[in-house]
This record gives sequence, structure tokens and C-alpha cells, in this order.
Amino acid sequence: MKRFGSLLLVAVFAGAITLISYKIFFEKTNYPVVSDNTEMPILTTSNRPASYKGNGINEVDFTIAAENTVNAVVHVKNLTLNSSPGSLLDFFYGSESRQIPQVGTGSGVIISPDGYIVTNNHVIAKANEIRITLNNNKTYEAEIIGSDPNTDIALLKIDVDENLPYLAFGDSDEAKIGQWVLAVGNPFNLTSTVTAGIVSAKARNLDPVRDQSFIQTDAAVNPGNSGGALVNTNGDLIGINTAITSQTGSYVGYSFAVPSNIAKKVVEDIMEYGNVQKGILGITSPRLSTPYAVNNGINEIDGVYIDGVEEDSGAFDANLKSGDIIKMVDNIKVRKFADLTGYVSTKRPGDRIKVTINRNGEDIVIPVELKERQSIIVPVMGLRVKNLSENDKKIFNTSVGVKITGVPETYRGYGLNGKVILEIDDEKVNNIYEAKNIFGAISRYDKTVITLVDKNGEKERIIFQ
Repeated sequence: MKRFGSLLLVAVFAGAITLISYKIFFEKTNYPVVSDNTEMPILTTSNRPASYKGNGINEVDFTIAAENTVNAVVHVKNLTLNSSPGSLLDFFYGSESRQIPQVGTGSGVIISPDGYIVTNNHVIAKANEIRITLNNNKTYEAEIIGSDPNTDIALLKIDVDENLPYLAFGDSDEAKIGQWVLAVGNPFNLTSTVTAGIVSAKARNLDPVRDQSFIQTDAAVNPGNSGGALVNTNGDLIGINTAITSQTGSYVGYSFAVPSNIAKKVVEDIMEYGNVQKGILGITSPRLSTPYAVNNGINEIDGVYIDGVEEDSGAFDANLKSGDIIKMVDNIKVRKFADLTGYVSTKRPGDRIKVTINRNGEDIVIPVELKERQSIIVPVMGLRVKNLSENDKKIFNTSVGVKITGVPETYRGYGLNGKVILEIDDEKVNNIYEAKNIFGAISRYDKTVITLVDKNGEKERIIFQ
């Protein structure tokens, strides 16, 4: 009997170790994939104002919003196969590697009755297989229609033979600080979980490098909630839950959602164009924490201080100038850079906006036509390059290439700034997006040959290690 008890104890202990090992090594959330699809459903937009029934929590009814939302929020499972050596001997002697499955989970929101689903890019990135489980436990394999890592939004599609419950997009610009909201998702694989909170802040930027504009709430959001719904008390979608700020990996009081107006625009772009059409204003503004901003009082300005204007941008054509202070875009009050980028992120190249600036103490309204981004920082080498203007093409006597407008410290001794890149490893470069893709594909460990031309028409080939 004692021997049987010992064997039972060993079996239980071994099972626990196996379960813990699976959780640690195989259940991970991974990261993008893009495919094309020509189906274009009409997305529903709600025009209902969020209901306010009083100041006390007992006077606000969350039940209808919760009931309408849980059936439109799905569980997303991402299966990724990663190669790994079978043993230390396999690793050192180069034997054939094994395919190890890794499982990531998150949430998604049905946005049309025929099965289109919006989620976070980081929930489905690098997926070999994506499975969607509805609130009624039906499971489907999903196709990735497209994704945008910059906004962390992805669009999925499942084939269904019935109309599904879905959420209408609300107007996130109308969300007010202090407004009640619900976060709906699948934290820790607990399906159909609803938490309540308020909008704590708007236009929140979490990344000093990327321009972001999140809705911040105090509704509890945990791992697995990513890609789920943030809704108002009507049950209208005003955000896609995306991130938390935490030192433990779990909720500690702050959660962040991509505003619905940005998510809707990204989804519509993917459906119509296959990628995201981003219109930019074309201005730069100093970070408020920099010594320059502090010493010049820019961090105390109520608005966005224009530090520079990009050539060939909408701001350049509209004659916006360094020193102007942007106070408003259309009817949106601008107090910080994230307010500006959050609104402009909902626009496309060719859209016109009215920009209210303060110039020398006088408020002026200037119409600006947004343009496609003309400059970008390429991966690996970190060069800033811009598309050639018609004037550039005449000066450099070329119809192809990208002009270098910024060089990191590592490469400043090569005299690159102001020259035009014609080819990278004998591959012609026509625009900044081709440059980004080609630089992104080169290895950090191999030699790269860049062909350049200067204003005198002299070509040179530089080899970089």
C-alpha cells in the first residue's frame, strides 16, 4: 500500500511538472502576416451618444451593453511552429531540428455578420494556424486578411453559413474622460469576461519613438484580453484593448485601447486597398521632456509647437512654419502631439483638414491637404531617406532612387547625407517603401553594396559590413 501511495505521488508530481513546462514553453503570444481578399462588407457605425444615467454607480445599467457585447467577442488561438534542436548534440552537430508548437491566445471582435473580426496584430503575428471560438463554443479556422503593426490592428475572416452577432463602431472622438466603459475579452483563457471602469485619459502615447494615441481606462485588462472590445454603455465599440502598463505582467490599474476611429480606418483600408493608407501632416515637434523644450518653454505650451516642416508635405505646401503652434484640427482641440497624430491617423492621403494655428499671437485657420509619407527610417542601417521630388530628379539626373536626409552616428564618416541611393546589392530602389523592404531583408552579418550618386552626377559603390 505504501509503495502504491509513493507511485501515485510520483505520478502526480510528474504530471504537474509536465503541465507547468507546457505553460512556460509552449503557450506564448507571438507576432504579422498579410493576405489579400476582395470581399468588402459595409462596416456599421453607431451614431448613438453614450448614455449617462447619473453620477453614482448604482444608477448606471451595464447589463444590456454586456449582453450585447459578449456574443460578439471571440477567443483567438494562434498556433506557431518554431524550429528547435532536438538535443545538445543536435545543436552542435547540425542534426535536423524539430518543429515545436507554441500556442498564443487573445481576443477578437466580430464587426460584420458575415464573419470579419478585428484583433491585435501581436495576437496573430507569425501564425501558422488561427482558430476562432465563438461564445456559443463553435470553432472556425480564420484567414488573415491584413494587418498593421504600427497601430497593432489586424483583420481576420471566418467562413460562416449564418449571420453572426457583431458590434457597431462608435465614435471614439466623442468619448469623454470619466465616461463609463466595459472591457470584454478572454483573460487567462477565461471566456466572456466583462469588467467595468471609466475612461481615465485620451490620446495617451506609450512609446517615445512611435506616435501613438491610446484611450486609457481603469477597466481590468489582463493577458488574453488583447484584441477584445472596449464599449460604452450602449454597447458601441469605442476601442480595441491592446496593452497594459505593469511590472508584473498582470493588471495593476491601467489599460490601453486603440481608439475605434483609428481601428475602423485601418480595417477599411485593408479591405479596400490591401494596406494602410496613411496621410501625414508633415511637421516635427520636439519631445516635451527634452532640454530644448524645457529651456524654451515649449513644454508649457497648450498646443503643438512646430519645430520643423518636411519638404513636399501638406504642411510645406500650406506654408506652415517653424514656430507656429497648432491649436485645433477641424473641430478637435489639440493640446499635445498625440492629440494631433490620433486625429490625423484616421485620415488618408488627399483628405483635407482645417488646421488652426497661432502665429505671432494671432489665430489663423489654414486648409491643409494631407499627403503620403515622403520620408522614412530604413531598418538595419537606420538611414532616413525620402522620395525624390521633381526638383531632385533634375538635380541628380535620375528618375529612380531615394535621397538620404539623415545619417546615424555610425555612418557619418562616409559622406552619405544628401546623396541618392540608386541600388542596394544591385537591386534598384524606386521609393522609400522599396528601400525599407530591401534594407529589411539584408543580413547584419553579410556585406552590403550601396550604389549612390551625388549632385555632380558622380556614382560610387560603398561596401558596408
